[in-house]
Amino acid sequence: MSTITFDQAQAAIDAAVQKAISTDTKMNIAVVDSGAHLKAFRRMDGAWLGSIDIAITKARTSALFETVTGDLGASSQPGGPLFNIELSNGGLITFPGGVPIVIDGEIVGAVGVSGSTVENDHAVAQAGAESVRSSRQSFAG
Repeated sequence: MSTITFDQAQAAIDAAVQKAISTDTKMNIAVVDSGAHLKAFRRMDGAWLGSIDIAITKARTSALFETVTGDLGASSQPGGPLFNIELSNGGLITFPGGVPIVIDGEIVGAVGVSGSTVENDHAVAQAGAESVRSSRQSFAG
């Protein structure tokens, strides 16, 4: 299994911070590796303390289920096939703000963001993930 490198994780954080600045938001940004372990984290000045864990959990959720966290949300509603999934794996988050990082069709990590609306969180996470996809930097195997 391949995983994100430290340099790629930092590039994702940097791109996410730039997107957060452009949306005038203060975010907590987490990057996890392909095993859902924290690789890099940044808390922007003024970002909510309560969003630290949310950002990390969004990144973990995205990596563990290889999908954007918002997509899990529809299936995890009452009556849905994944109802209560957020109670598994030590706690998950099934609303937007977690995005997998995919290189050449393989999940190498994920970005999780928290600190604003779910739309802004998703946009900032997407910017971080896209920066790694588009850079095609080498990654560890």
